[in-house]
Amino acid sequence: MNPTRKLHDIGQSLWLDTITRELLESGTLKRYSDEFSITGLTSDPTIFDQAIAKSDAYDQSIRKLSARGRVGEALLFDLALEDLTRAADLFSSIHQKTDGVDGWVSLEVAPQLAYDAARSVAQAKELHAKAKKPNLFIKIPGTAPGLSAIEEATFAGVPINVTLLFSREHYLAAADAYLRGLERRRAAGLDLSVASVASLFVSRWDQAVTDKAPAALRNRLGIAIAQRTYRAYRDLLESDRWRRLAAAGARPQRLLFGSTGTKDPQASDVLYVQALAAPDTINTMPEKTLLAFARHGTVAELLPRDGGDAGQVLAEFARAGVDADRLGAKLQSDGAKAFEKSWNDLMRSVATKSDTLRQSTPRAMTS
Repeated sequence: MNPTRKLHDIGQSLWLDTITRELLESGTLKRYSDEFSITGLTSDPTIFDQAIAKSDAYDQSIRKLSARGRVGEALLFDLALEDLTRAADLFSSIHQKTDGVDGWVSLEVAPQLAYDAARSVAQAKELHAKAKKPNLFIKIPGTAPGLSAIEEATFAGVPINVTLLFSREHYLAAADAYLRGLERRRAAGLDLSVASVASLFVSRWDQAVTDKAPAALRNRLGIAIAQRTYRAYRDLLESDRWRRLAAAGARPQRLLFGSTGTKDPQASDVLYVQALAAPDTINTMPEKTLLAFARHGTVAELLPRDGGDAGQVLAEFARAGVDADRLGAKLQSDGAKAFEKSWNDLMRSVATKSDTLRQSTPRAMTS
């Protein structure tokens, strides 16, 4: 059996951590769904920077949208929604078959809003309404201001993918925001079936401590953080607070493992995928990692319910001088800045491309 199918059969959803127009138009995304059990995908500003700025596949859309007066952020969201609504349609049968548990795609609010709760909520509502797809998550970073945005968006009925989570504490804060939103809906007599996922970034931990820890601990920090977070996730789903909401019709906010592509060239290219096999979770992986796992991945032990040796490993890192709390906060801040840079780079490159295409387009084509 294909290794990806084995992951699917244990109850882990496999999502692709990329989207390009070529993937859609070539039929490759459909093939990945059929052959490798891909049941959703995620996007972020960096992914769209790589997809749009470095390809001519979007030129026709840029030309048409620019001719209609679409510029800047509005143009970028239009381009992103063209791809994501097509992907949402591709996964719609999975979404229906799983009663809304799977078959999702994700679009992030503008990175400049990572610390602006009110504008994040407003844009989340606007983008979700514009897409008109029931299987579109809006991504909101789990920063301190983002937590109130997550609560408000959940109360408003917008499905949210909480992004930029780097620790157990980040996850628990995001889960609490989601639960508060549901509890407010219950108090208002509203339907509680508002979906959400919480995205924990894994491999960036190991990238950050490559030169700061003993060789014996190499590439072990991200997995330990994921193990500890998984334990917190299972504990929450067994809590009285969650059970009361579930009894009223709420659905679990699933834990998603993101940033699962191996960045250390000396490590296995499927390191994180194999280590994070767990039921009732999601693994969103880069295309390269998906293909590698399909070729030679294995599914052996599942992620321990109790967190396994996470405590011991984290204690060893602490003795080596790694302050996980401080590093987690830095990784979240750095991640928000990186997404904003990618977005700004994309804005500039698309503006330049729009000008070039406009100048090369015959007048009759723009009328």
